[in-house]
Amino acid sequence: MQRSSILAALAALSVPTVALAAEPEYTTIELEIDIARPAQEVWAKVGGYCDIAEWLNVDCTITSGDGGMGTVRVLAGGRVTEILVAMTDLSYGYTQPAVEGQFYNLYHGFMEAKPVTANSSKMVYTLVYDISDKADQAAKDADIARRTAMFEGALQNMKNIAETR
Repeated sequence: MQRSSILAALAALSVPTVALAAEPEYTTIELEIDIARPAQEVWAKVGGYCDIAEWLNVDCTITSGDGGMGTVRVLAGGRVTEILVAMTDLSYGYTQPAVEGQFYNLYHGFMEAKPVTANSSKMVYTLVYDISDKADQAAKDADIARRTAMFEGALQNMKNIAETR
């Protein structure tokens, strides 16, 4: 009896199973804005890891780290956690960790001040994430449009901050 139970269990393990989650569908949103200031000047004004509070109008608290690699910031009253995973003198990249019980969209953001001339630059903001949890194409398009509008506004705020102060 025990032997047949073991064989049945092994047989069940060898049968292919249906995936419970959709195949990942990664999307990339690439945005940029020209700024009439040198890249280093722009970065000094908007490139701090919690400067997001000013240009995205969201509260930001550093919960661990010193602003370097591995620093963790918490946004929107604790609803969003982001970890600094890449940085240069004029850029940084971050990710949002998986949250137990929620769909993990592998969200990553990257922000860079790119020199154009000695007196001008462009701010580039890129998002990469999985939209396969959305019900249909209309929902995917709406999510992309919402994020695009939000970060276009953030880029305009960065431009205003960099050029007027």
